[in-house]
Amino acid sequence: MPFRKEPPYTHGTSAGTAIVLVNLGTPDAPTTRAVRRYLKQFLSDPRVVEIPRAVWWFILNGIILPFRSSKSAEKYASIWSDEGSPLKVNTERQATLLRTRMQERGHRVQVTYAMRYGQPALPDVLDSLKAQGCDRILILPAYPQYSGTTTASIFDAVFNHFSKVRNVPELRLIKHYHDHDAYIQALKASVLAHWAANGQPDKLVMSFHGVPKRTLMLGDPYHCECHKTARLLATALGLKETEYVVTFQSRFGKAEWLQPYTAPTLQELARQGVQRVDVMCPGFTSDCLETLEEIAMEAKAEFLHAGGKEFNFIPCLNGDAAWVQGMMEIAELHMVGWPTMAGAALREEEKKQAEISAEQARRLGATQ
Repeated sequence: MPFRKEPPYTHGTSAGTAIVLVNLGTPDAPTTRAVRRYLKQFLSDPRVVEIPRAVWWFILNGIILPFRSSKSAEKYASIWSDEGSPLKVNTERQATLLRTRMQERGHRVQVTYAMRYGQPALPDVLDSLKAQGCDRILILPAYPQYSGTTTASIFDAVFNHFSKVRNVPELRLIKHYHDHDAYIQALKASVLAHWAANGQPDKLVMSFHGVPKRTLMLGDPYHCECHKTARLLATALGLKETEYVVTFQSRFGKAEWLQPYTAPTLQELARQGVQRVDVMCPGFTSDCLETLEEIAMEAKAEFLHAGGKEFNFIPCLNGDAAWVQGMMEIAELHMVGWPTMAGAALREEEKKQAEISAEQARRLGATQ
């Protein structure tokens, strides 16, 4: 197997450190063609759809892509901003804010972002960092809860990319942070800020992205981690069990997915006489199609149509200062031992220079 050509290297150059914030991805534009291209890459991932490849190829290319792409494009168009895709805009902003916060803290690190599907492509970002001399790379998924359908797919992409690289950087990959206090406190702060401005609801609905139930039966911890996040957040907010509910959204296909489903639950709450709900999506750190269109538009309409009186969507963490601080704390936890602080980086550079001087002296002595 041929390896990729190594980038130019100057002897004595200090190794750099980088953090890559990786999100799911987004189409390049809210058009049928762009959405079709994105969906094909996304839904071709065997981590996402565990159906025999030959059967799934026919379903995907013969049924889903021809008929779903245009409908999905309309949904993307309804939430597209002047800046572009909300998910991409929010993820890029998070990376920028995290970079600034890390620098203020005294870290000498590069911070960038990548997408598992779409642009900027994760392999391209990893190549760029290697070319810039980064020999230590921390992968920070945008998914707080681990799932084989999401986090593991990022790991696959990283491992597959570096399987074709001769000089592999030191890698650290964050599996999850669903119960990290900084993440829980950031969620708490966002909810309390919303309640301070709008009052408290009859019920807080925490809607997580769904996955097929069979993944839970086969050992995926996602379901348990979602419930732990919800339990910790409810405790932090001082909520009773009757004051919140955990649901799962974005069901696809006819198979049973994790329950209870978000939309039917909201309809049932309305029929039971619950007049006001606040809905948040703790599994998403950036607002996107699934939060801005599926929840803030579709789910709202279904709740109100069923008899509910008031529906409020609590935005994702996005660029909240508490979450930027949280990302930094999570990153610091996983960079322990790496010389990222200014003093440590300087000492490493001085050590490199001393080694170069010693080697030059040795060679000079050998020629005399």
